[in-house]
Amino acid sequence: MKAEISWLDDPEVFRVNQLPARSDHRAFQSTAEATTKQSSLEQSLDGDWQFKFAKTPQERPAGFYDPDYDRSKFDTIAVPGHIEIAGYGQLKYINTTYPWEGKIFRRPAYALNDQDTGKGMFSEGEDNTVGAYATTFTLNPELRDKRVIVQFDGVEEAMYLWLNGQFVGYAEDSFSRSEFDLTPYLKDGENLIAVEVFKRSTAAFIEDQDMFRFSGIFRSVRLVAKPAVFLEDMTLRPDVSDDYKNGDLNLALKLSQTDDAPDAEIRVKVTDGDGREVLSLAKPVANTVSFTDNAFKNVHLWNHMDPYLYHLQIEIVTTAGETLAVVPYDFGFRKVELKNKIMLLNGNRIIINGVNRHEWDAHRGRAVTAEDMTYDMQIFHENNINAVRTCHYPDQIPWYFLCDHEGIYMMAENNLESHGTWQKMGAVEPSYNVPGSVPQWKEAVLDRARSNYETFKNHTAVLFWSLGNESYAGDDIAAMNKFYKDHDDTRLTHYEGVCRNRKYEDQISDMESMMYDPPLEIAKYLENDPKKPFVDCEYMHDMGNSLGGMSSYNDLIDKYPMYQGGFIWDYIDQALWTEDEVTGEPVLRYGGDFDDRHSDYEFSGDGLLFADRTPKPAMQEVKYYYGKHIN
Repeated sequence: MKAEISWLDDPEVFRVNQLPARSDHRAFQSTAEATTKQSSLEQSLDGDWQFKFAKTPQERPAGFYDPDYDRSKFDTIAVPGHIEIAGYGQLKYINTTYPWEGKIFRRPAYALNDQDTGKGMFSEGEDNTVGAYATTFTLNPELRDKRVIVQFDGVEEAMYLWLNGQFVGYAEDSFSRSEFDLTPYLKDGENLIAVEVFKRSTAAFIEDQDMFRFSGIFRSVRLVAKPAVFLEDMTLRPDVSDDYKNGDLNLALKLSQTDDAPDAEIRVKVTDGDGREVLSLAKPVANTVSFTDNAFKNVHLWNHMDPYLYHLQIEIVTTAGETLAVVPYDFGFRKVELKNKIMLLNGNRIIINGVNRHEWDAHRGRAVTAEDMTYDMQIFHENNINAVRTCHYPDQIPWYFLCDHEGIYMMAENNLESHGTWQKMGAVEPSYNVPGSVPQWKEAVLDRARSNYETFKNHTAVLFWSLGNESYAGDDIAAMNKFYKDHDDTRLTHYEGVCRNRKYEDQISDMESMMYDPPLEIAKYLENDPKKPFVDCEYMHDMGNSLGGMSSYNDLIDKYPMYQGGFIWDYIDQALWTEDEVTGEPVLRYGGDFDDRHSDYEFSGDGLLFADRTPKPAMQEVKYYYGKHIN
């Protein structure tokens, strides 16, 4: 198969030869490896890659992925990392409008009529920078003679992949993991892997988040070996009885096998928080294996104040006694319900003391580190923050595991925002809104919903699926809501944009969700027999010397049971450390400080923390008022 640059212009092409999205479990070769979380079945490709930057698609180094291509004049770039922070292209912060507005005329393909295919819009775009990445690897001994896939945890925005000169696949969803099967293209000894990253594609219309606009391989890359029998996917359903006393565990597994795979069985063991075994089961390996209706008496429930987790361990063992793989996963029992128009967790009213959290590091942009995540969790606990909205895309996978263990309620958001297609100069004007009800955009956003669900479906911390952010409303978003409802009855759905198009309010979102609604308006809503409970998906907007008036929102919690709190916008400033040209001292710079025009300037500085993770004075207000209603 040949890679086609025209895919950049076509909203109906968003994944080519990409493996289906699946659960985010890891596999180990032994119990000892699982304990240390160091898997010999994985091989990191992080580090310095060869790199060539091109200002336009036409200037990119054609054929650079060929093993015989001369890359001796290529630069090097760190993976993970952003192309712009490495010194290439334009650093740019922008909120609502698209980066090309006022410079290049673009409308989303098919949004105005069925004949408007968007041909050449991005494949010939003079603002579409390209990064050519290449590196070599030799398989570690533990990966040899096995099937091998590659995992890209995040590539912004459109990527083409080659191995040893052979085209492997294409992906667009910047913030979801992309997996490809490398097995047919591997060779003994040194292998050449190459990635071509385009800053813009049709995905740019639905990745219009309020953030710096970067590009590149900004999350980790690794090889993963699949033994002869491999656990491809698992769905955990730990249900809780109506009286909240007992649990019921259902486990559905999907496996793959090589033609010469030995006979093997699946062994399932569950231990409690003290290490006591509470379940032990086994079945022969098959393509699908289920363990259903496994009763847990007097189950220990999970919540923010007591994030109690059970430990699942799945082993694949041959009849000869050889362990092929060990898959651990921690999970909790908890019950999310909507009763009498109130959202409940384990029978108790949920009160959200939340923040919206962009992934951010003042040195590395959105290429955040484990240390960043651990520090953020500490800040959450110190300031009575019990919930996070992953604004406005899926976060790095370790963050979800951390929220499971730390008891942070998650609103897990899809990678979707198309703000610039329906709001112009502050007015609601959806004449070319996507995805809207445009049929050619439906599968792309459904795929993003599917990726979000499949990847994070086993995380106890995820209480709500969020369809995306500020994308108006239409048939395509209603289809996303239906996808979640069809696949998951253990969680609720969220979407704020339905307030812009009330035609869909009975098809989209289990909650009424608003941004920056004044407390008096919220009270009016709650006093007029509302259909749904109310959540502030964004409120307070912590810019400058702000966060005054938080008490007015806090008072609503005691007065109206259907008011269930909200998520402050936002958690951390988006600013970057740079060297001052005059003093030579390091300084934090915001939007507009990088000759980025047009820009939304210091609007990127609306966090409870400065970009260096120093709490602002406003955090004292958060700690005080959130401390009044913590559950």
